[in-house]
Amino acid sequence: KRNIKLMGKKYKFDFVITEIGGTVGDIESLPFLEAIRQLRWELGKDAINLHLTYVPYLAAAKELKTKPTQTSVKQLQSLGIQPDILVLRTEHELNADIRKKVAHFCNVDEEAVIQSLDMPSIYEVPLSMQAQKLDAIILRKMNMPVGETPQLGPWRSFLDRRNKATEIVHIALVGKYDLQDAYKSILESLAHAGTYNDYKVKTHFVNSEKLTRENVEEQLKGMAGVVICPGFGQRGIEGKIIAAEYTRTHDIPTFGICLGMQMMVIEFARNVLGYVDANSREMDEKTPHNVIDIMEEQKNITQMGGTMRLGAYDCDVREGSKTFEAYGQKQISERHRHRYEFNNQYIKEYEKAGMQCVGTNPDSNLVEIVEIPTLKWYIGTQFHPEYSSTVLKPHPLFLSFVKAAIENSLSTKKQSKDK
Repeated sequence: KRNIKLMGKKYKFDFVITEIGGTVGDIESLPFLEAIRQLRWELGKDAINLHLTYVPYLAAAKELKTKPTQTSVKQLQSLGIQPDILVLRTEHELNADIRKKVAHFCNVDEEAVIQSLDMPSIYEVPLSMQAQKLDAIILRKMNMPVGETPQLGPWRSFLDRRNKATEIVHIALVGKYDLQDAYKSILESLAHAGTYNDYKVKTHFVNSEKLTRENVEEQLKGMAGVVICPGFGQRGIEGKIIAAEYTRTHDIPTFGICLGMQMMVIEFARNVLGYVDANSREMDEKTPHNVIDIMEEQKNITQMGGTMRLGAYDCDVREGSKTFEAYGQKQISERHRHRYEFNNQYIKEYEKAGMQCVGTNPDSNLVEIVEIPTLKWYIGTQFHPEYSSTVLKPHPLFLSFVKAAIENSLSTKKQSKDK
């Protein structure tokens, strides 16, 4: 309860939206449901409960079934929570009779039963919600004035550009997690950047555990750009190193994020600096060339949970670098989630050999960004830029990376035609 209220007090937000995930009735959700039950009564009209349910369609009966929604609401009511608004996820249009039935059996105003029909993209959902006056309903239920309906101009402009983009740029994601959601923020950041470059980004997952020197060319064939993904632990790292070497030696635009950046650094040490046994202390505690090392303040901490470098940190970007060109400014702030860092003892060797440390933290002097300026686009960041990319403000590094991938794709096509 304190954490929910803290957001509004600390940052002076007008609204705080708190999602209680999972299914009503799951035991692990109970403390959170009890917290919002109490808050609803403590805050009165300053809080509302919006419940999302699924209305399945039985193809054999050609019928939409509202019973799961009714059951879910009854379970909520048994926990002392009455939904003020219901949003019904559905694959088929819900007619007025169905919505009226749901309102009647769930003790919800008829106007407060909103359908969330499947859309071509998630970015069209807010427009559908607004068309059903969800924003006005919320304001009225919270005794707040309902002003003019916002036009959502920039959002509509984004959607228009997204729908008009027909050309495709192919980008590989090299990582160890087969689950689509594992890299969801990266996928969406690439999609945002694609739209603002008037292209559709088609991503191809490449499992780093199965990537070898023998198959890397085949796996990355036709890719205009490659993202070396973040992660933790030993699994799949050698595949990421092989990918970094291939893209570096074949001048394919490459974006390494967190562990991905560390693998780019290790690859460079092994194949350019000549330290064949170079590694990260995370992977090999006894490596004689620990180009990636645990941060000083972490060395005496044995428990990993809660000890990582988390949150936003400042970074100074070197003028004249590709990174500076992307940001257009010297001072930036980015979000982190890691325990290991570039080992500053090796900075001079890296810079002399061509990999530049173009972003550093002004307080700790930790290296946050590396790049090879002689290549089309080869940048690694210790931070997670995908955490701060949004529809209306795509991240500058993703914009720059996708642009470089598009230029690489066009240049490759031209070379093929000339041949």
